[in-house]
Amino acid sequence: MGYRMLAVLSHRYPKTVILFWFLFAVFFGMYAAKLPSVLKDHGLLPDGAYVKVQRMLSADFHIPEDPVMLVFEKQDSLSPARFRQFIQHTLDRLQGIRGLTGVISPLMNEGMLKNNAAYALLVFEQQSYEMKPVLEEIHARLPDHSGVTVKMTGKPVVQADVNAASQHDLKKAELIGIPAAFLILWFAFGGIVSAMIPIIIGMFAVTGTMGIMYWLGTRIELSNFVLNVIPMAGLALSIDFALMLVSRYREELERASAGQALATTMQTAGRAVLFSAACVFLGLMGICFIRLPMFTTVALGAMVVVAVSVLLTITLLPALLTILGPVIRSEKKAKSISGEIMFWNSLSLFVMKRPFRMAFLASLVLIGCLLPLTQMKLAIPDASSLPQSYDSRTAAETYQTHFALTSASHVYIAAQGSTHTLTKKDWFNTYALIQSLESDPGVLRVDSVFSSLRMPPEQAYSLFQRPMIREKYEPVLKRYVKQHRMLIHVTLQGGPSSKEAMDWVRRWEQKGMSGEIRFLLGGEAKYQQEVFDEIFDNIKHVLLFIFITQFGVLLFAFRSVLIPLKTILMNLLSLGASFGILVWIFEEGRLGMEPYSIAIMIPVFIFGLAFSISMDYGVFLLSRISEVYRQTQDNDRAILAGLTSTGRIITSAAAIMIAVTAPFAFGEVVGVQQLGIGIAAAIWIDATLIRFILVPSFMKWLGRWNWWAPRWLQ
Repeated sequence: MGYRMLAVLSHRYPKTVILFWFLFAVFFGMYAAKLPSVLKDHGLLPDGAYVKVQRMLSADFHIPEDPVMLVFEKQDSLSPARFRQFIQHTLDRLQGIRGLTGVISPLMNEGMLKNNAAYALLVFEQQSYEMKPVLEEIHARLPDHSGVTVKMTGKPVVQADVNAASQHDLKKAELIGIPAAFLILWFAFGGIVSAMIPIIIGMFAVTGTMGIMYWLGTRIELSNFVLNVIPMAGLALSIDFALMLVSRYREELERASAGQALATTMQTAGRAVLFSAACVFLGLMGICFIRLPMFTTVALGAMVVVAVSVLLTITLLPALLTILGPVIRSEKKAKSISGEIMFWNSLSLFVMKRPFRMAFLASLVLIGCLLPLTQMKLAIPDASSLPQSYDSRTAAETYQTHFALTSASHVYIAAQGSTHTLTKKDWFNTYALIQSLESDPGVLRVDSVFSSLRMPPEQAYSLFQRPMIREKYEPVLKRYVKQHRMLIHVTLQGGPSSKEAMDWVRRWEQKGMSGEIRFLLGGEAKYQQEVFDEIFDNIKHVLLFIFITQFGVLLFAFRSVLIPLKTILMNLLSLGASFGILVWIFEEGRLGMEPYSIAIMIPVFIFGLAFSISMDYGVFLLSRISEVYRQTQDNDRAILAGLTSTGRIITSAAAIMIAVTAPFAFGEVVGVQQLGIGIAAAIWIDATLIRFILVPSFMKWLGRWNWWAPRWLQ
């Protein structure tokens, strides 16, 4: 009842409500443009052993966490001596840059210069998300040479490029999506004013939410993915919410006064919007079970935009309808939709007369879309997710070509002493650990203090205890030994994302908790394992929460047991089919896309967003069917009336969602492309095969069982 009261107050005091939301948009709009400045990195970082070991490596063993990498590559015509001079000249020019705390030069460290390539590491005190001005200064200081190229890469550089590309993708998508949404609305309503109202609601929702998220970003860590998801989800949902209410209001204007039309609209379409918003909100809340900033903050941003969209729909929209009612009424007279009603009525009758055949054909199409799922490969995005024109990607590829083994991965093991200093027993236990590692069939190489000193544990420990003698070996000891811990560098078979490497890390992590000496594992393989495990260990909680809450909302909305079950099943089918389409496009690089594995966060985002968003017009359709059934108790008539009356609106709503999300498919970042294509595909399948074929076919089969519910619920 509260939402109806807000709508009534908005109808009585429309100018006050419009002024309030105008001031809201102006106030938060001033901060919306600043949102990129408070975004951190991708947020795909578990708070586990990997982070702890990274800090140990940096603090105790002077191995930088996220250095900037300079990759040098020379032409064959340039002599090695001139190449070394150019490297030194470049590093000298970078001295004095703000925050620079260390330079690891290929001229002073073995293995960092090979033939025509070399790399240097620059260590900064700033966090990776604070590096943009520093990177600009580095780029300005890099010298030019006709025979040598020098490019930057590394996590801070890649992240800065991803942020810049994401902002570019967002602007491009808005330039395409918003005008396309307006044209769809104009075509659907036949009037500029009716078409502009949902656009206004959408712009207010996105602008306000981005301003609110800027304020939150000054207090909590926000993933840079928030910048793409808020406009994508906000525009799609808020415009569709408004579309449903404006459409129903125009329909009611034919048989009632403006005040009565608004009251009926809020009682019917307004109720449907609230239930669909509840489904969306709870679906997004389920993502928070995955405890990674990328998922929790993106879900938070999307939940805020849903809440703002609903408030706008039940307050600002009624106020605008009140003020613009006469104009809308005249537009309604000018737009004849009898032909469209006949079309949707004929299509609905065609499906309902052939439920078995139509459902069979639709199922064949869905099965065809599901088949590529067996080939799905998930990966954590890296520099290769950027276009080939980006220096950070080409530099990373040069480094991989000359210095990295793609079939191997590196793991760092930090062995912890039993006290504040390493005892003789700790040295022997660590030596035993190294022997176990060397005998492991998955290990290619083990580097440690023992292999570097070429001494057994008793001699190495004795050396460690005698400062006068150990001075000669100080560089080796500094590299591997701290007062209370020892570092072991392990090279494994299989890349960091391979099943072999991740299984090895899991197995040895268990040993590190229960062996004679405790140890922690780090390195890229450990990072990948923690991310994969955090997602896959918690995805069952996400699914369970979403299923239970969606079922509860739909059960309460429609007073039926089978309708919620069928709706959830249909949504799962459309999502599975969209995942299959995504795999078909990206795994083999079809439709002009570069071949790439599916970014690991994309299925979760598509599930949380598309599953919830498709509830939007799904609830709208079922609400109309339920409304007619309660009046007539005739199942077939209710289905036909619901499909006929909502066909144009659901098609328009789906077209708007696709218009808003599909432009992201033309973005520069692979993850953004996959998100846009995946959501657009899910919506298209849901609005065609699901809503207009499978839903009416199943409801026709079930007959009165559609509306069965226990007595306590009726």
